[in-house]
Amino acid sequence: MKPFKSPLSPFEIRRKWNSTNGKATHFRWNEVAFMSLIGELILGETMARGFVTAEEVAKHAGVSRSAVSRTFTPGASVSKAVRRKVLKSARELGYRVNRLAQGLNNDRSNLIGVVGANLSSPFISRQLDLLSIGLLRRGLQCLLLNAADARKDIAPLIELLFEFRAQAIVVLSGEPPASIVDECIANGVRLILINQRLDRTDTSMVLSDDSRGADLAALRLIAAKCKKVAVVSSGNQTPAQIRRATAFTQRMQIADIEVVAWSQGPTSYESGYKAGCDLLSDNKIDGAFCVTDLMALGFLDAARIEMNRRVPQDVSIVGFDDIPQAGWKSYELTTIAQSIPALTEQVLAALETAEPETHLQVVPISMVERKTVR
Repeated sequence: MKPFKSPLSPFEIRRKWNSTNGKATHFRWNEVAFMSLIGELILGETMARGFVTAEEVAKHAGVSRSAVSRTFTPGASVSKAVRRKVLKSARELGYRVNRLAQGLNNDRSNLIGVVGANLSSPFISRQLDLLSIGLLRRGLQCLLLNAADARKDIAPLIELLFEFRAQAIVVLSGEPPASIVDECIANGVRLILINQRLDRTDTSMVLSDDSRGADLAALRLIAAKCKKVAVVSSGNQTPAQIRRATAFTQRMQIADIEVVAWSQGPTSYESGYKAGCDLLSDNKIDGAFCVTDLMALGFLDAARIEMNRRVPQDVSIVGFDDIPQAGWKSYELTTIAQSIPALTEQVLAALETAEPETHLQVVPISMVERKTVR
């Protein structure tokens, strides 16, 4: 197919556009000019060359179109001679299989949809790193959708994944509504939730043992003889953060230790820093549990820099996650570790499980002792 041509060149269109300082109201784009811009600037070379089609490979190899399709379909029946001819022609022409079209034809693609928010956080980014590698090694592709603007309702994002015929959906952040879960089940799409728990018997869930981890954090601050402690979480109030804060508070109440709760802002270093400034104006607070390491690092810096509090002599701090930064020499944060490799392996195992009923796995946690608790 030849590229589209028109009397107006891209240069002339740019000149007219620039002469109006980019104000479209002063320059009436006619259809010819617009199509010229699209054709010349965007589609020109692509339309001139295009992708090599299966029909072209079939013609070049002297075989049928279906023989080309069978050659590139695992397990399909095709003779060795035909396969050699097709592969030779494909190499010479530069043919590549259209996996999206193949997925539509099969009513299922090799795509795994991944929905998550706060993707820049060290924990989530590491999780995505390991998950995407694991999927590729299994011949699957990761289709990532950022839920940062849809934390209250991720249903539209999951509905979009249905349109791509995703064979499974992994939810890192946000809780899907019951109607979407029902639609996943009805369409045979495996739904896997990480660190979220639904009261259902037809979804897969992979959880770190948040409650146990928060309990260990409380016991460690009790052992440090803290008298008044803070529990710091974000305003996002994710299910995991709620579980951690609740378990920590319950253990402290049993020990008859006063707890001050703080929950504001996003799950970030900056929120932790603000929490440190807000809470440590109370000189009686001598311990803090931050429900994520990222917030704990902000809290720790605020204690040292803004509030002139020594760590751990004046205030002991425990985090949760064991992100790489927690072990940096400038922090050496005592924290609760949840194993990202273990979480990832359980997600991949859930993808390979044939049974439709609930696949619930709880990943153990551990205390990592460093230098922020006395």
